[in-house]
Amino acid sequence: MAALFGSRVRRLRTAAGLTQAELGTRAHVVSTRITQIERASGAKPTFELAQTLDTILGADNLLIDMWPYVYREAFPDWSRAFMAYSERAVSIRQYAAQVVPGLLQTEDYARAVLSLDPLLSGEQQLEERVAARLGRQERLRSPDRPELWVVLDEAVLRRPIGDHSVMRGQLDRLLNAATERHITVQVLPFGQGGHEAMGGSLTVLTLPDGEEVAYKEGADFGQLVEESADVKRYSVTYDRLRAASLPPLMSLDMIRSVMEGNHRGTSVPSRSERRRVAQEQLQQSGGWRLRGGGRRHTWRRSRP
Repeated sequence: MAALFGSRVRRLRTAAGLTQAELGTRAHVVSTRITQIERASGAKPTFELAQTLDTILGADNLLIDMWPYVYREAFPDWSRAFMAYSERAVSIRQYAAQVVPGLLQTEDYARAVLSLDPLLSGEQQLEERVAARLGRQERLRSPDRPELWVVLDEAVLRRPIGDHSVMRGQLDRLLNAATERHITVQVLPFGQGGHEAMGGSLTVLTLPDGEEVAYKEGADFGQLVEESADVKRYSVTYDRLRAASLPPLMSLDMIRSVMEGNHRGTSVPSRSERRRVAQEQLQQSGGWRLRGGGRRHTWRRSRP
């Protein structure tokens, strides 16, 4: 992708009648930087430079749209493989242990999360990472968007990231996302105790041919799992997490309560109560899947 990006810059520069030195002057970089970009050598272009070149060369957002793919090449092979799988997936099932998954993050929340990386080199790198993360969200708005099912640990709702307005905006984003037909959000409450995925977050992807891959992630590691027997075990683990979570409507009520600042803890609904709510949701959705809309359901709160 870096080579393709460079060839496009060279073609656009030539069509504009500019030398490398002239383009560098207009972009406020040395001419050798333009040479590096066109030859796909040296450091990758920053998002800010890609924007500048796109404007100068009249690329109509071509260079901006290509930049996330160039940026991706800085990641390890397994990470790039996971991103490639994600772009093809027809179904994405995620369990988030600590923060809202990137596909549902607001810009402010993403910036607050990414700024916590102790290896972050500076503001420019932060903005590049934010741009790349938001760019991946475009998949959810495309015609071939995947089915997204997200299970959030209760800690995700309760751990404040950024200031109050950042967190409130993120919780509101979750509520809005859950109204979309292809997105389901559930909350795994503290009261459910321990579970098999406590070591970190988990993602299971289903590809167009029915093949599945899994991805495990902790604070300092990531692991792509492609062996079918291992992926099957993680798929079963994810199904158990969904079964242990609050039904979608109850989950949205908990998110609203945390957002409104009046949540004081809950007792986990009994199995029969959860089955009753699940059946109601199936009936409301036409009998084929659970949805997050409809009337509000409440559950008993513990006394303060």
